[in-house]
Amino acid sequence: MIIDATDLKVGRLATVVAKAALKGETVTIVNAEKAVLTGNKNSIIAKYQEQYQRGGPHWGPFLPRMPDRFLRRIIKGMLPMNTARGREAYKRVMCHIGNPEEQKAESIDGAHIKHSQTLRYMTVQELCRVLGGRV
Repeated sequence: MIIDATDLKVGRLATVVAKAALKGETVTIVNAEKAVLTGNKNSIIAKYQEQYQRGGPHWGPFLPRMPDRFLRRIIKGMLPMNTARGREAYKRVMCHIGNPEEQKAESIDGAHIKHSQTLRYMTVQELCRVLGGRV
């Protein structure tokens, strides 16, 4: 299953991907940097900056700053990682920046931002740039 994350809400995308991975499907997400987080930009940025200030360089939480890894970590939070089934499902999920092989990708209709009530959102790429990512 190949999913194009362009203009898809991160949470809705993550639930669909987690369910598919738990069923045994290999899921590839392309254009991970174009997925969106809904809400006020300042509150989204404040939430993640607070998480980066916790811990230290040698102990967690280790939060990624690259959009593909950032999205994959959100999906990891929706999988039962304490079980072998959850760990195997996580190995079946891959995220990519851009569309590396120009593959034919499908979209998730219920997760598109055009179905949202709010006009306030930011892309994963914008958030990662604010947090210090290089994409």
